[in-house]
Amino acid sequence: MARRHTYTAVILAAIGAMIVALGVWITRDDRDDGSSASSRDLPDNAASGPMPSGRCAASALLEPGCGAWWGAYVPYAENGSLKDAVHAFEKKIGRRLDLVYNYHDMSNTERDGVLLTPDEQELGRDRMLMLAWESTVWTEPHHENWTETQLGWREVAAGKFDRDIIDPQARRLKAYGKRVFFSFDQETDFRTPDAGTPEEFVAAYRHIHDRFAELGVDNVVWVWTVSGYLGHADLMKALYPGDAYVDWIGMDQYNYYRCQRSASWLDFESSQRPAYDWLRANVSADKPIMLSEFSTAPDPERPDRQRGWYEAIPEVAPRLPAVRALVHWNRPVPGENCDLTVNKGPALEGYRKAGADPYFNQPLPTR
Repeated sequence: MARRHTYTAVILAAIGAMIVALGVWITRDDRDDGSSASSRDLPDNAASGPMPSGRCAASALLEPGCGAWWGAYVPYAENGSLKDAVHAFEKKIGRRLDLVYNYHDMSNTERDGVLLTPDEQELGRDRMLMLAWESTVWTEPHHENWTETQLGWREVAAGKFDRDIIDPQARRLKAYGKRVFFSFDQETDFRTPDAGTPEEFVAAYRHIHDRFAELGVDNVVWVWTVSGYLGHADLMKALYPGDAYVDWIGMDQYNYYRCQRSASWLDFESSQRPAYDWLRANVSADKPIMLSEFSTAPDPERPDRQRGWYEAIPEVAPRLPAVRALVHWNRPVPGENCDLTVNKGPALEGYRKAGADPYFNQPLPTR
């Protein structure tokens, strides 16, 4: 999430205390069948229609045949509805999103710990979904102030959470049927050492991947997501689970400008190309790339700069040909000049124009 570049307010616990905490935070159902309360009402199968065909049809791994997907992370509305928030955002930007990105913890609670909430299922009928699943328990609803308790990659890899957390959510994804993008512990390079070592992350990621496979979950497209911050170059390489476990590579790069007191305004290409080029050269030369979070902070002295930043995207995107999905982070982060949204003014005008470009209007898969 964008907040990892501003601060990491993390509530840490020793392993012994964490085990006690699980009894408070994680909902468990000790029925003999091994399923948890969150798997009682499985999602309806959302796959529909024939498999896509034609030159621009998406591949089996949801890579568009032409152009790129246009998506966004939109925080929940004040009434608690994700659906209402997305619909209101789409009305502002003048189009339906291709992809809706949402975040979850591993609390196994209805509030944030159940993948494919009713709102997500409804939105997913006409859109693709990207689900980020964090190996944490959030202290506040929807991670409001980004405080959390880490569960630990070593514990995940050891299978500690299979029965009560991982398996029930795997069954929900399988029942949904329609393909979804899925990211485990996105921006993982900003989670070390609190969550564990790079080796422990790789083991945890592979364990969840293999556990899903054992349960027959074949509709998940795996996105390995890092910040793209090149100060973490060696760390990001160490965190890569391997080509057999990754379908897409996600990166989260921003033009923070005065939000992080930078003297340099980075246009869209300058904000994305360094991480893009590094990932292509050092991690994978053939995996599709998702800008899984991107945005620009405002220039308080030149408000119109945001309009130009977004308007340039359709021209720049084809010069980054591996980028096949762009997901806007539409939430402010704490601090002065840190409104990263496109809810009004020049930012909205530029984003609306970019989203209308044919490059970002491709046929969506229905299954």
